[in-house]
Amino acid sequence: MLLVAGDINHPEVKGILSYAKGETLVFKNLDELMDDVQKKPELLQKKSIMVAQTTFSLEEWRKITDFSKNHFIFLSIYDTICVATEKRQREAEVLAKRNDAVIVIGGRGSSNTYKLYETAKRFCENTFTVEKAGEIPLEKIKKSKRIGVTAGASTPSVVIKEVVEEMSTLNENFNDISFEEGLLASFKSVSNGDRVQALVIAVSPTEIQLDIGTKHAGYMSAAEFSASPVSDLRKVVKVGDEMEVQVVRVNDVEGTVALSRKRVEADMFKKELDAAEESGAILEGVVTEIINNAGVIVAFKGQTVFVPAAHTGIARDGDLNVLAGKNVRFKVIGIRYERRRRKVIGSIRIAEREYKNEGIEKVFSDIEIGKEYVGTVKSLTSFGAFVDIGGVDGLVHITELSWKRIKNPAEVVSVGDEIKVFVKDFSAETHKISLGYRRVEDSEFFKFAQNHAVEDVIDAKIVKIMSHGAFAQVADGVDGYIHISQIANCRVNKITDFINVGDEVKVKITEIDNEKFRLSLSIRALLPVEEVNEEAKAEETVEA
Repeated sequence: MLLVAGDINHPEVKGILSYAKGETLVFKNLDELMDDVQKKPELLQKKSIMVAQTTFSLEEWRKITDFSKNHFIFLSIYDTICVATEKRQREAEVLAKRNDAVIVIGGRGSSNTYKLYETAKRFCENTFTVEKAGEIPLEKIKKSKRIGVTAGASTPSVVIKEVVEEMSTLNENFNDISFEEGLLASFKSVSNGDRVQALVIAVSPTEIQLDIGTKHAGYMSAAEFSASPVSDLRKVVKVGDEMEVQVVRVNDVEGTVALSRKRVEADMFKKELDAAEESGAILEGVVTEIINNAGVIVAFKGQTVFVPAAHTGIARDGDLNVLAGKNVRFKVIGIRYERRRRKVIGSIRIAEREYKNEGIEKVFSDIEIGKEYVGTVKSLTSFGAFVDIGGVDGLVHITELSWKRIKNPAEVVSVGDEIKVFVKDFSAETHKISLGYRRVEDSEFFKFAQNHAVEDVIDAKIVKIMSHGAFAQVADGVDGYIHISQIANCRVNKITDFINVGDEVKVKITEIDNEKFRLSLSIRALLPVEEVNEEAKAEETVEA
């Protein structure tokens, strides 16, 4: 069941009822609701939703909701009273308490005006409504020391001005400002295209309600907040924020004004493009459109910049589509007007050339071997990765990417990755830089050396047989070398007579070379000592 607090003859209430599919009940105040409940007690048992006409009396709404919360069993209440309406009713209450008389300007058929009158009347007996200047009860209010004036949201500005001019005859002896000027200032209006400061008074995921200091209820959709899409306005805006906005559309009948921050932002970014043309600054944007072979469109903070094909940096017969969706640097090289439309011309090629030259000068002014940089992987080749370290590309050779043997740099890094590199070598003349990526402390050899020492006895697995020795794996990624003289305690002519690939043996560490990453091992050092005849010694000496 739908419960509606409002006037059944009001267009807004009629509109609400037109969407209702089930039973409905409309009531003007708490007394009407209580009468309906008394006649039909079963209403309290039904699953119901309660809403209010947006211009409904705030005080009456409080009474209704207090009663309903205590009596309805299955009820959901939605506070649909317009924030601006609520604010104006509160202001009318304050106004009535402070003054001897109150004038409410607006049509008597306006619900908003009537609610203001009701609110003020509760606190000030001398409250009157007027639709035009000729209705002002001058005789009744001229003895009042303080007179408060307010107006309904839909009251036209011209009517307010007429009333003000008429009331200004009551007192023309103000020192600095006339009564008319002061009153008109309090009812200031706005026009389409005006720039105003606004205060955020409410935020939903898709809309912001703002106070612009006029009698209007200001609102802004998510689409008008910024050129950059925002999924939930509550994540970027909060109540109390202030912002400059532009008036898009004024509706005096409804008392609303549509606002846009995006349009203010767009003008600001237009000025930024103008300044960039004068200063020659390098900007960044995203390629959003490819225009056949003519060029590309780059989006910059909601603005569009046309980059001719010759200025994209792509070869004459190249494919411009490779730029689609990419972040690019560009310079503004011209702004012209065609058929009253502003067209900004940019160049990616010039921007990249200048950026590279600036980068080269900056990097080589303080480069040194061992210096570290955080760079971006620009491209991959079969022999390594090129990394941008600030406008200059350096090469990380494939052997410098990992301590493990890899066949392709893509096994370790990808284009666009940010990685920490260090300078291994460079040439200031050719502008070539050799970079390192793998670090000693990350190597398996370093980790092994930290936990082992010469004379340690460890397990090993023969992985390769050479003519003068064999390689044995002692840990993942760590191999040691067993010289032919360290395989047995006798002359070895054929290594496979003693060990073969796949054999697991005990070895003793005889040397750890941390600089050359070499590990020397011995099987012989663990074998029993046997006497060796002089002839064998002589032969070994001759052969040696």
